[in-house]
Formats: sequence, structure tokens, C-alpha cells
Amino acid sequence: MLLDCKCFGGGGGGGTVGDDLLWHIDLKRHASGDYSFAMVQANSKLEDQGQVFTSPSATYLGVYDGHGGPQASRFVSRRLFPFIHDFATEQGGLSAEVIRKAFSATEEEFLQIVKRSWMAQPEIASAGSCCLLGIVSDDLLYVANLGDSRAVLGEKGNGRVVAERLTTDHNVGVEEVRKEVEARHPDDAKIVIHARGVWRIKGIIQGIARRLVRAALQEAAKKREMIYKDITKIEKGVRRYFHDDITVIVMFLDHPSGRLRAKASSVDCVSSPADIYSSSNGSNKDHS
Repeated sequence: MLLDCKCFGGGGGGGTVGDDLLWHIDLKRHASGDYSFAMVQANSKLEDQGQVFTSPSATYLGVYDGHGGPQASRFVSRRLFPFIHDFATEQGGLSAEVIRKAFSATEEEFLQIVKRSWMAQPEIASAGSCCLLGIVSDDLLYVANLGDSRAVLGEKGNGRVVAERLTTDHNVGVEEVRKEVEARHPDDAKIVIHARGVWRIKGIIQGIARRLVRAALQEAAKKREMIYKDITKIEKGVRRYFHDDITVIVMFLDHPSGRLRAKASSVDCVSSPADIYSSSNGSNKDHS
């Protein structure tokens, strides 16, 4: 059940050789194919969270890009899937409305925690998280997004993979969102700023999965006129000046769901660790 999706690690490789801040699961089975999962830590405290829930009838993927601290993304990873389960049960099945209600309920519950906690923990008031959700259920794909994480559909054609974006970025780079933020803060004329060619909210810096994470790191190194090997030697915290935390989940949909349900009969949940460096220095050391 989704209510049990509270595990951490799930057998992932903690830290590849040469980079203790890269965590990954190269290939696991889900009801309609396989998936891989990887993330790299840059912040002193890992602000990203991700999770995959699999069952014989459905697969749920969540990527939560936190900012201002880890509290919001960790909260979303604990509560979003259970809310989806509750509302789907209440309404007799999964739907777009169920997902909307789950997003709203998750946000409202976190806001209540902030209101109760901010006097003792003022830093929680600046914590937030993007939320990207993908669900395959009854041969339907649902995608939902708040923030600027992206879902991309890759399809083979003429010997190459063609990518199609499934989500629209939900940030102040979009004029409609920018106007909404400005309307909510009428007393702050500079709540939205344009810096270095990018719109931002003031005060906020906005197997295959592992290869994609490494490709992103190589791009970060290239921008700093460094090589990949050098950037992997930088410790967390300092590393945030070179790149953000990065999370990638790749789900293959190569098989009709019915063919694999007999083999993928167990319920499984994999969540990213709360801190990759701590995980990598435990028993899950990868030597690939």
C-alpha cells in the first residue's frame, strides 16, 4: 500500500567510485517495464527527495526539488503518496482530480506545520519544494507538476531517441505565474526580479538515470572550465557553488503492463536517502 512508502535507500548504490555524493539504483522492475534512479548532492543538507512506488497494477514516481532547506521536500515524500491513496480510495479510483486534491492537501498540511513551528524553527518558513509526479495506472500515464522540474517522454524513432516534454515549467519565468506572485505581494514591488537573464523570486535560487546525472555534472564542470573528475572531489556545501542537488528517475515503458504483472507481483517502495554522503559511507558501497 502507498501508506507504507516510507523507506529510505532501498538497496541503492551509495556513492560511486570517485564521487561519494552520487547515489543510484541502476535497474529495477516495475509493472510495465524497468526503471533507474539517481541523484547527486551539492548542498550541505540534501534538499532534493525522490521516490518510486511499484505494485502489480501501478507505478508512482515523485521528484521533489527542495529549496531553502530540506524540510518541505522530505515532508512531500512522506505525505503525497498516502494522500493520493486516501483520495483515490474515497473517490473509487485514480483521476486528475484525485491528484489535484492530494497536491493541495499536502501543501496545506505543510503550511500548518510551518505556522506551528516557525517561532522555534524560523528557518522552516523559507523552505519550499517543487513537486513532479508521474503515475502509470491501468495503462494510463498521469503527469502533474508544480515548479520547474521536468517530465520528458523519450521514444525511439529512426535509430534515435526523440524527446517530448510532458510538463510546463511553473515558475516566474512564465508571465502568468509572475503576475500571480506579484498580485499576492502588492506591498513588495521587487518580489520578482530579473537577474542575469533569468526571472527569479527575490531571495530564492532556483544505468540511464546515473548517466544523465553525470552528464549534468559534466556540463556544470564545463561551465567552470573544470573536468568532471575535479568537480567530484569538491565536498558538499562548497559544491553548491558549482551545481544544485540533482535528481533523475527514468522509467521504461517497453512492456505491456499485463505481461509483467505476474512477475512484478510484490509491492515495493524506494526513496532517496536523507543524506547521500552518510549513505555512501554505510554498507551500500558501489564498486561499479
